[in-house]
Amino acid sequence: MSEVETTGQKIARSLIANGVDTVFGIPGAHMYDFNDALYENRHKLRFIHTRHEQGAGYMAYGYAKSSGKPGVFTVVPGPGVLNAGAALCTAYGANAPVFCITGNIMSHLIGQGRGQLHELPDQLATLRGLTRASERIAHPTDAMSVMSGLFTRMKSGRPGPVAVEAPWDVFGQKGVAEAPLIGEEASPPLINPADIAAAVALIKAAKNPLIMVGGGAVDAAEEVLALARALQAPVTAHRSGKGIAPADDPLSFDFVAGFDYWRTCDLLIGIGSRLELQFMRWRWLPPGLKTIRIDIDPTEMVRLKPTVGIVADAGDAASAVLNELGEGRANRESELASFKDRARAAYESVSPQVPYLDVIRKVLPRDGFFVEEVSQMGFTARFAFPVYAPRQYVTCGYQDNLGFGYNTALGVKVANPDKCVISVSGDGGFMFGVQELATAVQHNIAVVAIVFNNSSYGNVLRDQRQNYQGRYIGSDLKNPDFSTLAESFGVRAWKVSSPEQLKTTLEKAIEIDAPTLIEVVVEKGSETSPWPFIHPAAPSEG
Repeated sequence: MSEVETTGQKIARSLIANGVDTVFGIPGAHMYDFNDALYENRHKLRFIHTRHEQGAGYMAYGYAKSSGKPGVFTVVPGPGVLNAGAALCTAYGANAPVFCITGNIMSHLIGQGRGQLHELPDQLATLRGLTRASERIAHPTDAMSVMSGLFTRMKSGRPGPVAVEAPWDVFGQKGVAEAPLIGEEASPPLINPADIAAAVALIKAAKNPLIMVGGGAVDAAEEVLALARALQAPVTAHRSGKGIAPADDPLSFDFVAGFDYWRTCDLLIGIGSRLELQFMRWRWLPPGLKTIRIDIDPTEMVRLKPTVGIVADAGDAASAVLNELGEGRANRESELASFKDRARAAYESVSPQVPYLDVIRKVLPRDGFFVEEVSQMGFTARFAFPVYAPRQYVTCGYQDNLGFGYNTALGVKVANPDKCVISVSGDGGFMFGVQELATAVQHNIAVVAIVFNNSSYGNVLRDQRQNYQGRYIGSDLKNPDFSTLAESFGVRAWKVSSPEQLKTTLEKAIEIDAPTLIEVVVEKGSETSPWPFIHPAAPSEG
């Protein structure tokens, strides 16, 4: 270790000490001393440079969401931060441990409003509105403590994005070299035994319990399934919780089957979930319903007050409940199978989405990753695409933002180089991040991009046709030939127009183990709406 080192070097060593091995981003003048520190540590920190700051942020998100490890990106201040802002919003909404490293103008000019290069009025306040915590390193002596504190905040309790900024001049300032500090995850809240007893009493009185899991339960799959088997209660999820209960487990319900069962449910057990499905999308509560919520974030118990709330780690609380339950219930697998069969029969009518998704699922290895995006395929996949393990279905959560899919998939592949990663986008969303085809080629990131081209923003087009008497505005898209465009980047590409063609082409694309793209031509406006399954009518509505 040298006697002195720059702030940039301190930040780089802090990343390494805290288990980071990859940084996504774009270099720039404010960041040169940090960028140079990345070069010095290039054998320990892989730097993947992107073609847009939003791409860097989403790749860090995909890395974090699929692995559970910190996803780190670096961008210049001002416009760079703002360009990456959508990715930070997504990380905040989907509770992903993403770390943004940026700069600022010279220390003595911050807050002066002089119009310096990349100056953003109160950038730190902007970042704090998009993250769990954001701090400034004002001097080299601050670097290690600020970085470790942010790592702790990012990983503790409800995880989420954090950011650090350093002024232009501070990155190159030298201070005494010191050992990096490790940002340890804070201990989870202690479980209140009275809450466990109250939950067990509700469970014993219930006849038809339903377990709803979200992203907060991805590391508690074993405990959740053990509880579900003891209760013989189906487990359902919306997006982030898919795969916690493997789709082929008898107790695993897609949410179409979940809504069917919901009609007679008398106890909802939410584990690491905001319960968006039940309270925002299904919009109908069975008479006399009781609720148990297990969540590490105490504010959730205020936002949506349950009958019994347990503030705790998901796995710890599920195990505590199971330990107090005693003897399990009689097997209901044959009874529950009928719900799964009815659901599948119902949504087979969603065409051509379901036939295409069936093909993708058949070809994608069981341990492969599926990255959705806001599109007709993405919406349908939430209920019609089986997932077999946590983190394998990567979603943008409630932000539902275009441009998420392909960029995020690149980060997923970097975090999981030995796994197959498929990105599914619409034509509109894919164009938000098409430039990252160059990143995929330059760094040989072997994602298979499937672009469903219906020459429109499909949801907008449908809504304008159905609700606004065909007064179309801004929903029609004139697109490039995606396969030819991809080939111009050096990406192997194909164009298909049927599920059968997609199957054979997808098998070929996966075998190549290089960046590939498949354009699927879909007739404009031809898709069956998936929304009746996402926002189903309540029983009283027919």
